Amino acid sequence: MTSTRSQAPAFVTDPARALGASFYERPVVDVARDLLGCLLVSQHDGVTTAGLIIETEAYAGPDDPASHAAFRRNGTVTAMWGPPGRAYVYRAYGVYPCFNVVTGPEGEASAVLIRAIAPVTGIEHMAARRGGAVGPRLASGPGRLAVALGITLADNGRPLDGPPLWIQPGAPPGCIAAGPRIGVRRGDPRPWRFGIAGHPLLSRPFPP
Repeated sequence: MTSTRSQAPAFVTDPARALGASFYERPVVDVARDLLGCLLVSQHDGVTTAGLIIETEAYAGPDDPASHAAFRRNGTVTAMWGPPGRAYVYRAYGVYPCFNVVTGPEGEASAVLIRAIAPVTGIEHMAARRGGAVGPRLASGPGRLAVALGITLADNGRPLDGPPLWIQPGAPPGCIAAGPRIGVRRGDPRPWRFGIAGHPLLSRPFPP
């Protein structure tokens, strides 16, 4: 089997290239698609780790039954109301941190859940955070990638314009697949999950 190291292309992480607020101050579905291929960079614990975003999910405001904004208003979820270009971090099942990017105009809750990345920088550190050599899919899934990047609830509300967290242009995503969001039990099955079609590190394959 080919190692993750040999598969990972070289990328220069540079906070000066961080995406600006105008990128995020747009409809959540547009941002979710345009984040594919971008480079998510973390500088936690004195090390730099990064990966290409390969899978996202869009969540709108109170009119989206699957969104946290539909049934919560206090606590960590307040970050969803903006301003855009900040992190919204919550714990899934009370255990796993999940990293989201706040979008849209301030005061209108929406966010993009980052579901999977393809690791390219600091892979050994990412694996160590995940408990050892766990293979190339060490950041496939929202909880896995947050742990691998050292993201915690302390990052909730943090601006994404420079260290310790930012997103910069990466590589063209190619063909984009879309489908229903995973685990959604409320409301209609909106096709708001997006991913780089056929990528081997998706958290879950898209249906044909």
